Amino acid sequence: MSPISKLIHPEGWRFVAIFACITLLLTLFSHTLGWIGGILTAWCFYFFRNPIRVTPTREGLVISPADGKIVAIKEVIPPSEWEMGDEPRVRISVFLNVFDVHINRIPLSGRIRKAIYHPGKFFNASLDKASEFNERNTLVIDLQNGGDLAVVQIAGLIARRIRCDVSRDDTVITGSQYGIIRFGSRTDIYLPIGAAPLVIEGQRVLGGETVIADLESNEMARHGSVI
Repeated sequence: MSPISKLIHPEGWRFVAIFACITLLLTLFSHTLGWIGGILTAWCFYFFRNPIRVTPTREGLVISPADGKIVAIKEVIPPSEWEMGDEPRVRISVFLNVFDVHINRIPLSGRIRKAIYHPGKFFNASLDKASEFNERNTLVIDLQNGGDLAVVQIAGLIARRIRCDVSRDDTVITGSQYGIIRFGSRTDIYLPIGAAPLVIEGQRVLGGETVIADLESNEMARHGSVI
């Protein structure tokens, strides 16, 4: 793959091409419309950008699966169809606005035990009910050293397309890319039983870089304040 092709996610090239063609047509009618089209084309390229990320690799570190803002941290019981037991787990919800990188990354190495697509609605992804009612795609990952976690791609008010590039029984590596959601969305992660979140509501995180939990640590859940 050439350096240029790595600049954005493969999902984005056809959209950039469509926006560019529309811009050329608009320019024939009006320079002002052409400028507007050019700005939208640049935004489309920016939306699908694929920045290099440096992933912490120490054993036990759970990494954020997405860029965005943490809008909720709650203890919930996973849906029964995931077969993760009936003990509450910490669910961390990351909201991605239209200016965030929308590529999703694997939070911790393991093997995919389940891959489940859930058709649904398109409520604002920042709302809590999006986790239950919106269109979404769930991966349940058996971790290499025991235990499991789940990561969920959730479509939002504007997002109408979830792409997942991995399947059941695939072996996945911490920080590796596995999919993308367009345009504006949410990603939930259900931590292993007993894991405490090392992030707080309102914090911004980077997919593939920000540590959101440490399975080898006894640190309590963190608290913070706006300064």
